[in-house]
Amino acid sequence: MAHQIGIIGLGIMGQRMLNSMAVHDGFEVAVAWDPSAEAMAALAKDRPQIRRAASAEALIADPAIECVYIASPPTSHLAYAMASFDAGKAVFCEKPLAVDLAEAGQVTDRVMKEGMKAAVNFPFASSLAGTTMREALESGALGAVKQVEIEVAFAKWPRGWQEGAVGWLARREQGGFTREVLSHFLFLTRRLIGPLSIRGVTVEYPEDGVTAEVAIEADMMAGGVAVRLQGRVEGEKDDHNRWTVTGEKGAMRICDWMTAERFGATSWETVDLGPADTLRPRSVQQQLNQLSLMLQGKPHRLATFEEGYAVQGCVEALLGQHTTA
Repeated sequence: MAHQIGIIGLGIMGQRMLNSMAVHDGFEVAVAWDPSAEAMAALAKDRPQIRRAASAEALIADPAIECVYIASPPTSHLAYAMASFDAGKAVFCEKPLAVDLAEAGQVTDRVMKEGMKAAVNFPFASSLAGTTMREALESGALGAVKQVEIEVAFAKWPRGWQEGAVGWLARREQGGFTREVLSHFLFLTRRLIGPLSIRGVTVEYPEDGVTAEVAIEADMMAGGVAVRLQGRVEGEKDDHNRWTVTGEKGAMRICDWMTAERFGATSWETVDLGPADTLRPRSVQQQLNQLSLMLQGKPHRLATFEEGYAVQGCVEALLGQHTTA
């Protein structure tokens, strides 16, 4: 029987998850809610089979729902997660886990002590490119890791497809590309290389006191490995990113989310992961396979709340809002 899912938040991420679950045999989105009347009207028109909850609280209380997927703005994540745990529901939460580090720690403690079924949606946990990189590191194909480089750049922030969320994504309280994008690569670095610490960081903010960062550079460590991080709002590409691992025997990198490359004799060569136009949907389906395992109480590769909390702590330290990583 398909897992019954309730979705809180019908913005870009909520819509993407809804569409992905619609083509996965293991899931059925049964109920959804968004504070926007327009979003709810669109749901009724496009997917009339999905029940529209009167509120987030009503969705969480719905006895048919097994798991609540939280895709609302970050400041609301923890309240919805706690209410879901109180109702005996599993939680699949978008990142960042939250913006209040102390509260995130309290929720994480509860998840660990009570054995809640809970995960944070970091797709690199099971994407094709992420899996390929993990296998290369575990096999020793790259030798001892010497350095990690993280690079992101955006023609503008928020990115063009995120205009509907500009109200919070463009502001430093909840948004910015460090929380939204760099967090993915910090998660990947922490999981595959080692615990994160910060040696030095420089962040550039607009002078208005409201808008999110426009540039960041940091020297970090992942265990005993040096990590160089840089991000900037500049250039022509809407969304450019690269995560590069250099080892004693060679180097590999993930480019623009989905592509894996290995350095050959003289140049970078693409790793064959299958047709390029299927990489994203296949990666999403792999992530959902892992979610199904979690809901069945089986071992899975999804990011835990503990990992999400650690990444959030690093992000907030990078942005200068907390003093520890």
